[in-house]
Formats: sequence, structure tokens, C-alpha cells
Amino acid sequence: MERGWTGTLEKIDDYRWRIPTSYARGMRVPGLIFTDEKLLADITTDQALQQVANVAHLPGIVKASLAMPDIHWGYGFPIGGVAAVDATDGVVSPGGVGYDINCGVRLVRTELTVEEVQPKLRTLIAALFNDIPCGVGMSGEIRVSKQDADRIMTQGARWVVKEGYGIAEDIEHTESRGCLDEADPSKVSSRAFQRGHDQLGTLGSGNHFLEVQAVETIYDEATATQLGLVQDHVAVMIHSGSRGFGYQICDDYLDVTERAMAKYGIHVPDRQLACAPLRSEEGQAYLGAMRCAANYAWANRQCLMQLMRLTFERVFGKPWHAIGLQLVYDVAHNIAKFERHTVDGRERTVCVHRKGATRSFPAGHPEVPEAYRSVGQPVIIPGDMGRHSYVLVGTPTAMEETFGSCCHGAGRVMSRAEAVRTASGRSIERELEQQGIIVMGRGRKGVAEEQPSAYKDVNDVVRVVHNAGLAKRVARLRPLGVIKG
Repeated sequence: MERGWTGTLEKIDDYRWRIPTSYARGMRVPGLIFTDEKLLADITTDQALQQVANVAHLPGIVKASLAMPDIHWGYGFPIGGVAAVDATDGVVSPGGVGYDINCGVRLVRTELTVEEVQPKLRTLIAALFNDIPCGVGMSGEIRVSKQDADRIMTQGARWVVKEGYGIAEDIEHTESRGCLDEADPSKVSSRAFQRGHDQLGTLGSGNHFLEVQAVETIYDEATATQLGLVQDHVAVMIHSGSRGFGYQICDDYLDVTERAMAKYGIHVPDRQLACAPLRSEEGQAYLGAMRCAANYAWANRQCLMQLMRLTFERVFGKPWHAIGLQLVYDVAHNIAKFERHTVDGRERTVCVHRKGATRSFPAGHPEVPEAYRSVGQPVIIPGDMGRHSYVLVGTPTAMEETFGSCCHGAGRVMSRAEAVRTASGRSIERELEQQGIIVMGRGRKGVAEEQPSAYKDVNDVVRVVHNAGLAKRVARLRPLGVIKG
């Protein structure tokens, strides 16, 4: 990893730090980092803050180049980075969305208690591992024709629900109702289609997981009740994205946008920030393809959830709806969306890039599902295999300061290679089992890469989020069993 940050950093308060525009010539806005002194010690060990400053050079960027407390080094944008650009004269950057387009998390509640599940936990985790394809390049049994693929790209989760993978209520509890309009399959390469045609309903590898959890702590009883979360009940969290389909689309358009910069005379300090004007042919083509990948990801998580429901049916001998396996919410992480926000005292349309960040819309916002509009959008922040995950709700402060955005996880502090080295001679699975957590993965290397010590402590990250007012804590969940790629 590259050397750490040595640049200018101004403390605003206990949870906000600024990189001033004077730090680097060409910065159009300051950098604004949400963190505390404890987490800052990790953040400054790599070049993530330099990436925050680099993003501030993008044409059309407004307010600030933002970074969440889980920030770490990424491709072009830092992971945990947020940037909004003016819809008229701004640009779109594939690096500001990421390779795994619409990587995201969905949380499913159950009416099962921990006491009921514990005797069958090992059987359940083994059955989930057997039923849900996970791992690098793994394909699934859900195969789609080119005609079906076009429907998935344009209708997302809505199409797979029509095909029997779920119920209408699932769509109501999915961000953007599981589909972005104006997806354009004609802008997707045949290579991307080939990579995605057999990966629907697959978990993937890396930090993707399916985790059976216990609702351990309730911080806000009224809001938890609204979300259907009950202390000592079991929940299931699914983290996956658009798989090889989205990866290929990102790869294709990094080349397209790099050529576009020369065409339109755009200059940025890092070629990984390749971008194109939103209104250009190249920008419109990327947005059309990106929406296809976002819709594919929602369809993928919908299929994964339905496969999980059927596994629970078999293990517990009851229909899944009798077990209460209802979707709480599904949030997107890596995405660019056109939204209305107040900038410099007036409301305007901006394109918000969220790279390893999630929405945190407050109560009353029209894009919050009606069932949750009185409390705010659920914000789901997973931790790691050995520590907690959190459910929060969005706030007005997030709308005012971060374009309604919040962090998406704990954030890495260790590279994958370093994590594998530190796991040498150890069994991460055995260590976690000693904590009462059952882990099953395709290979020891993948589990080693995702060991808890490779991540910041999510409890620290969520403390910053809550105290800075970007989201409000509702519940804390602890892992019982995990399947990984």
C-alpha cells in the first residue's frame, strides 16, 4: 500500500475534518471527512484522503468531496466516498461508482427466536452453503436467455418477482423499488452479458456474505417495532452485487470515459477518475449501462433472498411466510443517482456518486417506503464476521450535509494480501467457532482475507455516524453463522 497522508487537515469538530481547497491547485470544493481521532489514525495510513482531494477536482462538483468514517483506499474515488455534481454541467465517473455496481445489503427479519434456531444452526448454515452458490466465478441454476436478460436489465427485481422469486411486498421494501428507469441494454457489451448470464442468484466472493444474526440490542424501541425488529429474534443479512456483469460494464466504460476526457478537454489529477460530461454521448451511454447493472444486482439479491427462504422452509419444516421471513429493506452502495438536494440555499438536481456509501434519507422523504416514512429510511451497516452489524434510520442532518448519505460498513484496515499473511498457521473458522460463530467458505484464503481484524471495529464507525447525526441507531445485531465465497 502507498504511503500515508501527510497533507493539510483541519479539525471542524469532534466528528468532522476538512481538507481546504488551498491544499491542491484545481480543487473546486473542500474535502469533508466524517471521523473521530481514533478512526483517523487508521484513515491516514493510506492515500484515501488524497483521493478525497482528487475527487474535489471533478467538473461540476458541488458543496464538498465527502468521506464517511469507513473510508479507505479505492479505485479513483475512495471507498466510503460521496460526490454530487450538477446535473447540467457535471460529469459522471465510473470510478465514483465502482466495479461492483449496486453492491448492496438487504436485511430480512424472522419470527424465529435465537433459542429456536440455535439447535439447528449448524444444519442451517450447511444447508445455506449448499443451496446458495458462492465463490469466485460461481454460476447458479438460474439461467437467462438474451431476451430475459434484457428484461432483468430494464425491470430489475420486479421481473424476477413476476417469475416467482418473491412477493410484491419485497419490491416496496427495496430502494428505488428494485429498478432504475432509463436502463439501456444496447449500451451493454456482449462480454458483460456473457459474464452475467449464469450468475443470477449467486453470492460471489470478497466481502460478500449471507449472515444469520441475532437481534442483540434495541436502541429505539418504537422505530425497531416499525421495522419489525424484535430483541432475541433471528435476522438474515445478504450482501452481494452485480457480479461479473457489473464488473465488466465498469471495465468497458473506464476506457470510454478516459478517451472522452481528451475529447472534451477534461483534466483530473488521477487517470482513475476518468469521467465524461453527464450530457455527452459517452456519459449517457455509461449511465444507461450502469442502470442495467444496478437492476441486475437488485434482481440478484431478490433471487438470493428467495433461495434463502426456501432453505429455511426445508430446515424448519414450515412455509417461509409462516416463519416470518419478511424483507426489512434493501440498500444500494455503489451507484450514481439523480436526486433533488439543497445546494447553496436552493434546491437543484444533482447526480450523487456513492462509492461504498448508502442513502440515509429522513422521515417524510417521498422516496422512503410508506411503511417507514414516519421514522426514516432504514440504513444497514454490516460489520465483519466476528463483530456486530447495525440498523439505523436516516436523518435531516444527512440531507443537509451529505446529500442524504451515510457509510456502508466497517471499512478495511488491512489489505487482502496482508490479511492472508497474518492468518498463516491459523484457522479463522476455528477462532470464530470458539466465539460461537459458524463460518463456511469456499476456501481458507477467502475467509482469511475477511477475518475480523482486517476491518475497523464497526462499533467505532457507527458511533461516529450516530454522534455526527448522519443516521440514528435503532438496533445492533450479532453474527451466529456466515457463508462466504
